[in-house]
Amino acid sequence: MIYFDNSATTKVSPEVLDTYDAVSQKIWGNPSSLHNFGENAWNLLEQARQQIAKLVGVKPSEIIFTSGGSEGDNWVIKGTAMAKHRFGKHIITTSVEHAAVKNPLEQLKELGFDITYLPVDKEGRIDPEDVKKAIRPDTILVSIMAVNNEIGTIQPIKEVGEILKDYPNIHFMVDAVQAIGKGLDSQVFSDRVDFATFSGHKFHAPRGTGFVYVKSGRKLAPLIAGGGQERNLRSGTENTPGDVALARAVRLVKENEKAAVKQEHAVKERIYDHLASFDHVKLISGRDKGFASHVLCFSIVGVRGETIVHAFEDKGIYISTTSACSSKKHAEAGTLAAMKVPENIATSAVRISLGDQNTLAEADQFNRTFDELYAGFKKIID
Repeated sequence: MIYFDNSATTKVSPEVLDTYDAVSQKIWGNPSSLHNFGENAWNLLEQARQQIAKLVGVKPSEIIFTSGGSEGDNWVIKGTAMAKHRFGKHIITTSVEHAAVKNPLEQLKELGFDITYLPVDKEGRIDPEDVKKAIRPDTILVSIMAVNNEIGTIQPIKEVGEILKDYPNIHFMVDAVQAIGKGLDSQVFSDRVDFATFSGHKFHAPRGTGFVYVKSGRKLAPLIAGGGQERNLRSGTENTPGDVALARAVRLVKENEKAAVKQEHAVKERIYDHLASFDHVKLISGRDKGFASHVLCFSIVGVRGETIVHAFEDKGIYISTTSACSSKKHAEAGTLAAMKVPENIATSAVRISLGDQNTLAEADQFNRTFDELYAGFKKIID
């Protein structure tokens, strides 16, 4: 089996799974309990928080554990709306955001908030100047993803951050779910970013784990109220084994980051060069520094994306039609629509998303399989 769908989810690493199992069996007390069994769990949880904070370069108090990217995105968006609605109800985002950003914004729209969706260019990238033009006196939040999950475009986070330095009262959120461990920290994070969301299952941690970076001093209402866990920002009994395993996954992905990015880039280049030689193939993702090294979106024009996915599946190779969150629903690929990609290309789009375990041998096998499948498809599209 060749698994090229890592942007949808990744396999839990054995080391991380060992950590999860050990904590589940040995330190299963409630971190909020007063007895020493609970205290042991709390101490372990805080060690995990400190480890993550050190690895991403922030304060431990700025790391809040969540269940993943969707919760994190919803929390920052709705928490900002609840905390700052007296000061304004205008939010700026892009036309290529993940559904975990777009859908809560649409919910707020029904409650009287005004949402500005910024356009993108032919590579799926916003113009930072459009952010500046869209800012109003009642703007309370700017939300921009770091790396597009469908085609891998890196957004100009640093440039937007520079603009927002002149507007210190506006919250700046970055959906960083596709960015961690991809060698992009210097490009997508800046000291002006107030919130960044992360999802554990994208980097070999258990599903149902994640964290949000919440800059000190930024006001954010809790999405989940209850017993006051996570500094009263995210109530609910802590997922101690999951959060400790998450910390180990962050450590592993950061330790292996340089080598992993180099490997992913080489695999992407091997496949990219091969696909570029075919008449009916349209490469949608780019290969320069403006695109992440782990995402490659392309179309075999004239063949529907789901047909391509299942053809590769029959050969033991797993890819996706753009985002896994929309592919089963046969929903329109939001990024491609925003880029004004012609419908015949958009409906044929599929995504390869690489991980640190993918190899050049797998790339070569993919290319050989592509040749075989393309010969059959060519009879249909010629």
